[in-house]
Amino acid sequence: MSVRVNEFGQPIGPALPDWTPRPRPPRTPLEGRTCRIVPLDAVAHAAGLFATYSAAVDRRSWTYLPDEMPESEAAFRNRLEARAESEDPLFYTILDRRSGSPLGVASYLRIDPGNGVIEVGHLHFGPKLQRSPASTEAMALMMARAFDELGYRRYEWKCDSLNAPSRAAALRLGFTFEGVFRNAVVVKGRSRDTAWFSITDADWPRARAGFAAWLDPTNFDAEGRQIRGLADLRAAVG
Repeated sequence: MSVRVNEFGQPIGPALPDWTPRPRPPRTPLEGRTCRIVPLDAVAHAAGLFATYSAAVDRRSWTYLPDEMPESEAAFRNRLEARAESEDPLFYTILDRRSGSPLGVASYLRIDPGNGVIEVGHLHFGPKLQRSPASTEAMALMMARAFDELGYRRYEWKCDSLNAPSRAAALRLGFTFEGVFRNAVVVKGRSRDTAWFSITDADWPRARAGFAAWLDPTNFDAEGRQIRGLADLRAAVG
C-alpha cells in the first residue's frame, strides 16, 4: 500500500473523509446461542454472581482485579449498585442461556466515540463460564456490537503483564499484542505493567468468521469438546 504524503513531503495516515463520532454502547441485551449479555442489575444479579464466585475452589480469580472478594452478599450488592449506575465502565452480566443464571461480568470502558476506540475489561468469569463456549460467545457478541452495530475502529484488551491466562485469552480471541506499558498503574499496593492488545476494524472480518466457525454446533462432539480450535479456524479464513 502506498504511503500518503502532504504538501511538505511528510508521510501521513489514510484519509477518513466520511468519519463521524460513533454512538456510545447502549444498555440493551446481546443474544447468543449459549449466553445472554444484559445490563448489570444489582438487585437481580447480586445473589447469583456472589454464589458463582463463592463456588470457586479458591480466590485466585481476584488476584489481578482491582478489588477483592466481598465477605457477604450484601457487601457485594452494594458494590454492584455503584457499578450498575456507571456509564464508563458500562457493566454487563453474562447469563446462562438456558437457566438464566449469572455466570460472570464484563464491561466496555475507556469509551472514545470521537476516535472510535473502545475497550473490553473488568472481565470476571465464574467457574462455569471459564473455558466454556459461552465465554467465547460472550466476547464475540461484545466485539460484534462494537464493530458491526456501532462502527468502532479499534477494540482494546489490557491486562496485568503477569496475568498469563488473560494474555493467552487475548491471543486466542484474535487480538494482536502491541507491547507493555511499564509502571502503568498501582493496583492493591503493587506496581503493574500493563500489556496492550487490540483488534481493528480491518482485523474484524477474519475474527468474526473464525468465531462463527468455532461456535457452530458442528464444531463440537457429543461430549461438547471442540473439534477444531479457534485460532486454526481463524487462520483458515481466506
